[in-house]
Amino acid sequence: MTQFSQRIAPHVDREIAEARRLDDSGEAAASFAHLERAHVLGQASTFHHVRVHVQMLFWAMKHRVWKEARGQVLRIVGAATKTVFGWVPTGNTGGANVSPFKPLPIAPDLARTIEVSKRRQGAQRAHRRQA
Repeated sequence: MTQFSQRIAPHVDREIAEARRLDDSGEAAASFAHLERAHVLGQASTFHHVRVHVQMLFWAMKHRVWKEARGQVLRIVGAATKTVFGWVPTGNTGGANVSPFKPLPIAPDLARTIEVSKRRQGAQRAHRRQA
């Protein structure tokens, strides 16, 4: 797992946990919105990208949203095979209601979290080169 994946993991975990909490409280739409946030955070990591799409698939099956479920199956395959090459549309929320090829703006709080996670990774690489 990359440094970025490790650094972004607690943030993705937090969004998934909030999605579960809301879903358990009967707030399905709010739950899915947190899965979308988890997707934006984790989409640069193959592990987290696939993981969030699987969670979205489970959500769709639980709520019997079959269009979403079909879309997630395709997105799982795409995430598993394309993320490693950086072929992801930045900011895309990952739901079947959005083209899997469309980049979207990133919420400012998520952008800051992603930037800090990436910057730390870059700083560690520079430190290793100097050593």
